[in-house]
Amino acid sequence: MGLIDNINKLFDHRIRLGIMSILMVNEEVDFNRLKELLDVTDGNLASHTKTLENAEYIKIEKSFIGKKPNTKYIITRVGRKAFKKHIDALEHLIRNPE
Repeated sequence: MGLIDNINKLFDHRIRLGIMSILMVNEEVDFNRLKELLDVTDGNLASHTKTLENAEYIKIEKSFIGKKPNTKYIITRVGRKAFKKHIDALEHLIRNPE
């Protein structure tokens, strides 16, 4: 089993890669901010965050601020570890292409 096996197919999609990258450097991010940073539609973002939540890479917390619903996303310890492993594998491939 080589290092290429550490490349995670879940992070192949640019939106999921973006979500994970943003959450690696922010403790939590709300739906509107994530949507704005990634320039995606509501449905597109919801679909990709659900995929990451199902893999237990992110946690979704829903609440209300006044009467307005608020959804925020937080990376899990499992997600942080999986993403770091993915990035390390990509960096290794870039430095050692053979």
